[in-house]
Amino acid sequence: MTGFLTLLYKELLRFWKVSFQTVLAPVLTALLYLLIFSYVLSRRVEVYPGVSYTAFLIPGLVMMSMLQNAFANSSSSLIQSKVTGNIVFVLLPPLSAGEFFGAYLVASIVRGFSVGLGVLLVAQFYASTPPIHIIWALLFGFFGCGILGCLGIIAGIWAEKFDQLAAFQNFIVVPLSFLSGVFYSIHALPPFWREMSHFNPFFYMIDGFRYGFFGLSDVAPQLSLIIVAASFAGLSALTIGLIHRGYKLRG
Repeated sequence: MTGFLTLLYKELLRFWKVSFQTVLAPVLTALLYLLIFSYVLSRRVEVYPGVSYTAFLIPGLVMMSMLQNAFANSSSSLIQSKVTGNIVFVLLPPLSAGEFFGAYLVASIVRGFSVGLGVLLVAQFYASTPPIHIIWALLFGFFGCGILGCLGIIAGIWAEKFDQLAAFQNFIVVPLSFLSGVFYSIHALPPFWREMSHFNPFFYMIDGFRYGFFGLSDVAPQLSLIIVAASFAGLSALTIGLIHRGYKLRG
């Protein structure tokens, strides 16, 4: 496990050394979303009975920040290593595909949770939203960050330059996260778009995570957990397979 722990330490140190950019900046971005949307809509919108719109927003913003930063951590690390050429120092040691995968994945989950905790703590100044089902919230947080960590590894392996990675994030990750019910309930959508939302895996992550806070959700949390856990397992297998083959890692 020495190789896994060393690579994990390197990945944790990589984002923590610039935590002002990797942790504090996403917290500030989420806070701006909270201030703008809650100020404009807090008195006009009530999604769940007895839950203010500001309180409704907080879990969604926490989870969205976690997902986006989990993706950014693994994807940016791999593309930087490939572009600068120092990926060879990760590939030369006798690391198994599982150790390689595990180190990048755990680092992504840690960064996701660090950002999420920061957003949650700052948001308490605007609305107190302690989770009432903390195990559910932790499960969805773990699987959600795990899925995006896997996607980040896949994107980092596939991309050969920074603009390809940016396209992956801008055209897949960001739209799916914004259209996942962070700012609204899918029951407020027209029937067609409501049905389309059920094909967005990010929706189940957000909805299940929000259930951990309010005990309320748009779909049954058990169904969301099954979908999210199955997605994580499938993506993990795919990612380990790509690493084992050396796809776009070994010339």
